[in-house]
Amino acid sequence: MKKRWSLVAFLPFALFAMAFPMAFGGQPAKDGASIPVKSLVISEFKRGGGTRYGDLEFVGGLVMATKNAEMGAVSSIRLMDGGKRFLSVMDTGHWASGEIERDAEGRPTGIKDYTITSMIDAGGVRNGDHKADMDAEGMALDGDRILVSFERNHRIATYPLDGYATSKPLSVEKPLTDGFRLRNNGGLETVLAAPKDGPLQGATIWVAERSYNAKGDFYAGVQSGPGKGNFYVERIAPYDVTDGVFLKDGSFLLLERSFGLLDGIGMRIRRFDSKDIAPGKTISGKVVMEADFSHQIDNMEGIDTYTAADGSTRLIVVSDDNHSLLERNLLLEFKLVE
Repeated sequence: MKKRWSLVAFLPFALFAMAFPMAFGGQPAKDGASIPVKSLVISEFKRGGGTRYGDLEFVGGLVMATKNAEMGAVSSIRLMDGGKRFLSVMDTGHWASGEIERDAEGRPTGIKDYTITSMIDAGGVRNGDHKADMDAEGMALDGDRILVSFERNHRIATYPLDGYATSKPLSVEKPLTDGFRLRNNGGLETVLAAPKDGPLQGATIWVAERSYNAKGDFYAGVQSGPGKGNFYVERIAPYDVTDGVFLKDGSFLLLERSFGLLDGIGMRIRRFDSKDIAPGKTISGKVVMEADFSHQIDNMEGIDTYTAADGSTRLIVVSDDNHSLLERNLLLEFKLVE
């Protein structure tokens, strides 16, 4: 029965594909060229479900497509200019940037000035869609630097925020591990920059996607400072971690997803206190919200926050359509209800 409902859940994705018959194929974009994005507005997160979902209030969302499916493969997103502009990384080794258009009430209505640029590796070579070595999965803004985590060849690269598109990494760091091995395609998924005035004193933090310890919990690490060492994040099946972000109060959110015919489609967000992190410790956090395939979700990959004009904390969550006919590129916005 669960598998049957999972198949049913993919029907809206196929219908969307029919609405955008030229949107699929995964053609590479010309570096730096502006790409038109066609968007459909999502007014309800769940039909008849109202606006409140756990500790979040749904603001609005978009289903997005480009003519040649250039938008697929988005892994992480970071917002700038009060939620107006964004920068994201793709697991094909590309940067993507653009601007979110909004209506008078601040709800997303579209994307403009969307550009994609190949990342440059440590050797100064511009990536040519080589996923094996440029599988960018996580990103964090740290002052005037951008931290990017890569899978397969697990590493954290630091790029300059100013001029990132034409720069090779300023530095490359291996994740701190205590002798354990990260899975090839389930390792360095999430990277975060802790607040400098918090207990972790600005350290770089990472969480694995599907690399588990003997108890089945996620491997994680603090790269420097007073909390330096490895810790663990409790895994509550069938979810795995895809992205994370720190909030203004020093706590942080982790975005989790389940995606497949066996376990169905799911999205969950948990909130953690950074004071709980210590070498060897397992942290569990609190569920902020959870959604299944009856909601407007897909393969949810990226999360970030910004402060809206009314002072509220807003969350943006995005999906990766993997250049697949059965998946969608989504941008969802929520208000955190404290």
